[in-house]
Amino acid sequence: MTTVRTRIAPSPTGDPHVGTAYIALFNYCFAKQHGGEFILRIEDTDQLRSTRESEQQIFDALRWLGINWSEGPDVGGPHGPYRQSERGDIYQKYAQQLVDLGYAFPCFCTAEELDQMRAEQMARGETPRYDGRALLLSKDEVARRLAAGEPHVIRMKVPTEGVCVVPDMLRGDVEIPWDRMDMQVLMKTDGLPTYFLANVVDDHLMGITHVLRGEEWLPSAPKLILLYEYFGWEQPQLCYMPLLRNPDKSKLSKRKNPTSVTFYERMGFMPEAMLNYLGRMGWSMPDEREKFSLQEMVDHFDLSRVSLGGPIFDIEKLSWLNGQWLRDLPVEEFASRVQTWALNPEYLMKIAPHVQGRVETFSQIAPLAGFFFAGGVTPDAKLFESKKLSGDQVRQLMQLILWKLESLRQWEKDSITATIQAVVESLELKLRDAMPLMFAAITGQASSVSVLDAMEILGPDLTRFRLRQAIDLLGGVSKKENKEWEKLLGAIA
Repeated sequence: MTTVRTRIAPSPTGDPHVGTAYIALFNYCFAKQHGGEFILRIEDTDQLRSTRESEQQIFDALRWLGINWSEGPDVGGPHGPYRQSERGDIYQKYAQQLVDLGYAFPCFCTAEELDQMRAEQMARGETPRYDGRALLLSKDEVARRLAAGEPHVIRMKVPTEGVCVVPDMLRGDVEIPWDRMDMQVLMKTDGLPTYFLANVVDDHLMGITHVLRGEEWLPSAPKLILLYEYFGWEQPQLCYMPLLRNPDKSKLSKRKNPTSVTFYERMGFMPEAMLNYLGRMGWSMPDEREKFSLQEMVDHFDLSRVSLGGPIFDIEKLSWLNGQWLRDLPVEEFASRVQTWALNPEYLMKIAPHVQGRVETFSQIAPLAGFFFAGGVTPDAKLFESKKLSGDQVRQLMQLILWKLESLRQWEKDSITATIQAVVESLELKLRDAMPLMFAAITGQASSVSVLDAMEILGPDLTRFRLRQAIDLLGGVSKKENKEWEKLLGAIA
């Protein structure tokens, strides 16, 4: 009997997302319920955004939650390497195999040519897609251009008529017309694979039997299915999980909800409660109980109990459930957990240099730096009163800073400073008038350590969470203001 093997394959391009933890949990439970294995693979082919720091945060976040893997970049295994960036030769081999079989082809089109192609298609009211012009090149011309080292990608051929039947473990057979599919790029000009080729090759070579992924990937499933057919490989069973939603039913995003697992760890949530809550996202125990452990979820796991309605990720409900877990702890364990959370040595070492020179006794630390150990803060609205800025200007400034920080790739003091400076200058304001407002929003106080240092230490999700709290305290942002202010973003460097 074939051993069930599932996997999670996150991209290390930012803080570990609760959506990654959600999909990892369901893959883990499915594998363990069937006596199988759960694998961790890192999809780091986006060389501009992928970092080893983000990779380590993924490891730490999943382990904090109690989700462990039997094979992966850090623990090794018989199917490595487990980082896609270390598997380049493997992808090259299989891409060339598709070309040799006539299922893929080199494409020499430049970015400018592709932009013009799409513009012309849109002008005609057509769906933008690659038109296959490289298929018209003769074999001799292709060989000549390849020999000359001309930059190119490898694209896959796709049918233009009929439908692809996608067998989904939750929905049954889903029919998707082939004319919705583009001739997908499989290998980029830098020699690295795209998601589609790497995913299929890795899942096959690593013996993955079942793939549980987010439903946002369902529309592109025909490309994956077609690649399995081209290679002559048996495809894994596919399951497209419902997406996590904000309370307003929109897709979960950092604009409306903190999305980093690290944020919830820093806020003092218990990992058991976090897993419990994620387990209730579209799934339920047979007896409908709300509180259950990871092992209990594994023991009773059944995909037929997954609901396709978009599960709502609500911090208030998570907080309520976390309270149930906290109150059920023996008092000795409660005290131990508090100590582990509050006295995190690594976190304290980040804070200590900014506090040591400002206090004369240890008892002065809490009033000065207590905000480092809080979730939200409750600043007095008077702290946001400015002699130079109107109330509307204050809200606009803070909202624009929040939006720009949401797209910040490197969360470091210098980049945070540059982001705030850019917003301030775009509004023709002075930094000295803006920083007291940031100080109040982030620390909740009139004086403390450097707010820029504090933002770097607190991290992106907690910083953005406090900015949202401050904006709400000042009256929030209307739909009209939101629309008008978003237009200003493009002009900010």
